[in-house]
Amino acid sequence: MAAQTNFIDIATIWLHAGKGGDGAVSFHREKFVAAGGPDGGDGGRGGDIIFVVDDHLTTLMDFRYKRKYVAPEGGKGGASLCHGKNAENLVIKVPLGTVIKDAESGLVIADLSDHTPVTIAKGGRGGYGNAHFATPTRQIPKFAKPGMPGEDIQVTLELKLIADVGLIGFPNVGKSTLISTISAAKPKIANYHFTTLVPTLGVVSVAEGASFVCADIPGLIEGASEGIGLGHDFLRHVERCRLLLHVVDVSGSECREPIEDFEKINEELAKFSPVLAERPQIVIGNKCDLATEEQIEAFRKYVEGKGLTFVPISAATMQGVKELPGLVYSRLKDIPPVPVFAPEYKKPEPKANDRAFEIKRMEAHVWSVEAPWLEYILAGSNVDDYESLQFFQRQLGESGILDALVAKGVQENDTILIGDYQFDYIF
Repeated sequence: MAAQTNFIDIATIWLHAGKGGDGAVSFHREKFVAAGGPDGGDGGRGGDIIFVVDDHLTTLMDFRYKRKYVAPEGGKGGASLCHGKNAENLVIKVPLGTVIKDAESGLVIADLSDHTPVTIAKGGRGGYGNAHFATPTRQIPKFAKPGMPGEDIQVTLELKLIADVGLIGFPNVGKSTLISTISAAKPKIANYHFTTLVPTLGVVSVAEGASFVCADIPGLIEGASEGIGLGHDFLRHVERCRLLLHVVDVSGSECREPIEDFEKINEELAKFSPVLAERPQIVIGNKCDLATEEQIEAFRKYVEGKGLTFVPISAATMQGVKELPGLVYSRLKDIPPVPVFAPEYKKPEPKANDRAFEIKRMEAHVWSVEAPWLEYILAGSNVDDYESLQFFQRQLGESGILDALVAKGVQENDTILIGDYQFDYIF
């Protein structure tokens, strides 16, 4: 029992991709060579953060205590044009079916419903060494560019089990007994509510080469969509299921009305997700060995009146159970594949009114302007085109960068470094 309580299916973590390595300031030194020139190498790329599926994991327990993941930084550039070492990527293993969302917006970034690795945060690029900045008029540049920071994002991990069929219904209606009889799953079974504390997966074999995955979802109760009982914690696991087996105690052995139970569970599904409420259902009337013929027929008439298939069984005595897997498998053939959550999140672009910048003096007559939003504009500009260059210069003026450069003492023909570009300052 203690092991079951450790099931974790949601976690929020910080991801920090690796910073790029700094470029090197170096000059070639060799006997009999008076002026070898700059030979500082570029910094290495920072490590990406990549998520991969591990079939041996079944919960997000590993993320309960460790909440921050930082990829390694790229190596610094060296002399003799030596490029800094690219950092190793940080690989994070998660269970199959993990959905990664942006913690702030709740939008889906990726759905790990197969074994394709997904890069969530990219490492920063390495800075240029001083060899990049040599020109006929500046032959001994004594500066280099620092590496760019890696991407930084807070994400929420949600485990949504990948199963073809989901068993739903009130506690103690016999779902655990049913999955134990049609598959090799061995859930805890006892005659009290909330015996099942974690979703249980079982593979149901129909014939050679024909099978499906069934999930026993812990008992729902009225108000589950508002957080009452266990249902709120586990409703997310039903979202992947293509077909729902709605198990109802047709005998009313717990002094409950079968039709009322059936409607309440469907109401909770609709409150949690209208799409989920439209998922195909087969209604299983369990505990028929305890029910009268009148009870069974009354419930059958009600269910079939809604256009649903009704199957009377007794999981305890195996009445009607052997035929159930074949019926379910036949129905699954006509239902689309397991739902996959499409990515919704887009990395935010620099806002027009968010024009922060930082000016650094690299050495005499050399200035660096750090402004990611400006680099974005510059990357889309053709500096050889007059109109494009005029637009870029207007951005410099309207943002206050030119005024700030003047205030710091920039002089005519000083070099201005912006991203991968360098310009001469002209009054």
